[in-house]
Parts: sequence; C-alpha cells; structure tokens
Amino acid sequence: MTDLKPLETLCEWTADALTDESIWTEVLTDVELEEADSALRHAMATSKDILDIGKNDFPLETLGRRLSHIEDELINGRGFVRIRGLDRDRYDQSEMEMLYWGIGMHLGTPWAQNKHGHMLGDVTDQGRAADDPEARGNELGGIALPFHTDGSDLVGLLCLQDGIQGGLSKVANSVSIHNQLVRESPELAAEFYKPQPFDFRGEQPRGGLGWYTVPIFTQCAERLFVRCIPPYTLASQRHTDAPRLTDLAKQALSRVVEMADDPRYHLSMALLPGDMQFINNYHVMHGRSAYQDDRQNRSVRHLKRLWLETRALEQRPEYFQNSHSDWTRNRSASRMAVN
Repeated sequence: MTDLKPLETLCEWTADALTDESIWTEVLTDVELEEADSALRHAMATSKDILDIGKNDFPLETLGRRLSHIEDELINGRGFVRIRGLDRDRYDQSEMEMLYWGIGMHLGTPWAQNKHGHMLGDVTDQGRAADDPEARGNELGGIALPFHTDGSDLVGLLCLQDGIQGGLSKVANSVSIHNQLVRESPELAAEFYKPQPFDFRGEQPRGGLGWYTVPIFTQCAERLFVRCIPPYTLASQRHTDAPRLTDLAKQALSRVVEMADDPRYHLSMALLPGDMQFINNYHVMHGRSAYQDDRQNRSVRHLKRLWLETRALEQRPEYFQNSHSDWTRNRSASRMAVN
C-alpha cells in the first residue's frame, strides 16, 4: 500500500458549506432547454432505440459546454450536481428517457448495471423483499437506503415521478470521511486499503463465487477511489468460503457508516419530476430516505438510472475498469412503465 495520507483535499466538503442549494443546482436556461428539445427530435429521427444513440447523435453545442464544466466539477470538485429545468409534462416517458440518455452521453459512456446488461435502469418498487439476499437497492420500494456507492465512475438519476411523501436523495462526501479517518484513526483507514469482501447478490458469472474482493479505499495517481457498500460487505459473510471480516474491518465499517450518517458529512435534496442528479461514485456515497407511494392514485416513485464511464479520468485502478463482460454481453435498456 502507498503511504497513508489525506487525498484530494480540494474535494472535501461538509454540509454547512452547501446549505445554499443554488451552489449545486444547475437550472437550465430557455436556450439550453430548446437546444435539448431539438437534440431530442434529431435523436428520435435517428432511432427510437436509445442504445443506438451516442453523443454525436444528440448535439448540444451550448448545453454541451456547460455539461463539460459539470463533468469537471464531478471529478475535481464537490462530486455531485442536480440539474433542473426539464418540463416533465411536456414529454412522455420515452422522450424523457431519450433526453436523459442524450445528456448523459455528454458526461460519459454507458456502463452495464446488472446481469441483464441494463445500460438504462429503473429505480422503483419492483416487489422485492428487503430481506431477499439477492435483491438490489434499486428494486426495493418504500424503505430508506443506507449510504453506499454504485459500480461505475458516475451514477445518474432522472426523476420521472415521485411518491406522495419522503424519498429525499442523500449524498455524503467520501473524501472528507476518508481523510478524517486517516487523521483520527489511521489503523482503521489502513484496513480499508486491504481487499474486503462484497456479496455479488446472485449476479456473479455463471459457476463463479458468490462474492468478490476489492479495497474500500484505493489511491491511484494521487486520487482517491472508494467502493463502499456496507450491506453488501456484511452480506458477504453468508458465504462460508468468503474471507471473514477482521475486527478492524468491522470497526472501520461501523465508523464510516456513523460518519456518513452524521449531518456534518451529508445533505439531502428533493428530486422533482424532470430533475436529474449525477454523482462521482468514488467521492460521494448516496442513499435515500423512506418514502410512500400511492398506486391507486398513480403516485409511484420512479427514477431512471445511468452508470457512466467518465472521459475525464485518465487513470483508474484495474478493478474499477468498465470491463464486466458478463454483464455487457446482453446490452439492453430497462423500460418499465410504472402506474
């Protein structure tokens, strides 16, 4: 392991510095919205299948420059953004998905999210039980989700529809948490630089192990890379052949969860229909508060998800490469319609 030290201190933040939502909310201008609408029409004329649409098929001259600045902020700044302004009532679901996909292609290239090869995913109540050992967070409805990272460089969410209450999105700064852990408990930070077990949730390669190992903290080219999914690390212990968590690892995991839950290190935001959120997975953990749907009145929380490989990172650890061949073999888009 390289020398233990605080990393990327310019990317550290605490919630008290970000109470003004305008700091992290990008409101699209009328010019940008009309440009996005024009790009949508161009893309739909090219193909109705979003998987056929690349960055060049969704031309955004003005908004594209702004998205380039947003990408830099995601990688070299606070690590998250909320983009607001799209009129949900103006577009049907397929048009909203294309708008989201096209904007996302200006921030990176798509990354498969699961064994189905979903390049575009759904985050909504899919009837899975919270105690199902193979259920994933995007399939669970109603309950709060603890702070965690996903499996790509960037993760994006588009709100198609919200429930009747709750469901706030939460973001916590992994850089501040890492650096504080290095400063106050270096033995715990050092333990997280060692490979730790994660549960595959039933999505391992055919015939493969039900778990994998990767460090929770990694330093590469003076950058910090974080893969932290506490429920998956704890769930790995259901596999008798998985490495056992050490006492130090258990302490480190508890401390990271405690810090992420501390209001100093996280903030909450509402995602309204038409809002998009993008997060740097290596610098920001995300979660959500509990929420309530009303299916009878068709108020069901439904978000679309993108995992993206950013073009802004010149180097990344080998185990953070976009090379999950088993998942990409069945490249597809999830197109759930939720009522």
